[in-house]
Amino acid sequence: MVIKVFLASSSGSTAIKKKQQDVLGLLEALKVNYMQVDIATNEENRAWMRENVPGEKKPANGIPLPPQIFNEENYCGDYETFFDAKEDNQVFAFLGLSPPTGLKEALLVETAAVFRVEKTPLGSP
Repeated sequence: MVIKVFLASSSGSTAIKKKQQDVLGLLEALKVNYMQVDIATNEENRAWMRENVPGEKKPANGIPLPPQIFNEENYCGDYETFFDAKEDNQVFAFLGLSPPTGLKEALLVETAAVFRVEKTPLGSP
């Protein structure tokens, strides 16, 4: 499975450039196999991305901005949902991938399977 990151190589927005760099940097740090798909130089890529971002995930103007992340043809999310997953140590789950053995996310998944932690209100026995 290849993660596809749709981005704009010639974006005039520094915010978009930074978000794209953040996503790519984290994928590289996690050693995730990914492919950059440029929407700035290829109209087919841009059209495919726009058509395949689910309607409920599109902004009010209907045009999703890069970066948009897919696992093959399956939509994973945008910058915000990617970094929410990062904060929750769920990047591999977000991407639809199994985490490598020994990675913090893998340890969290394994621990959750072994120990069921139930939340109890403070002061409860």
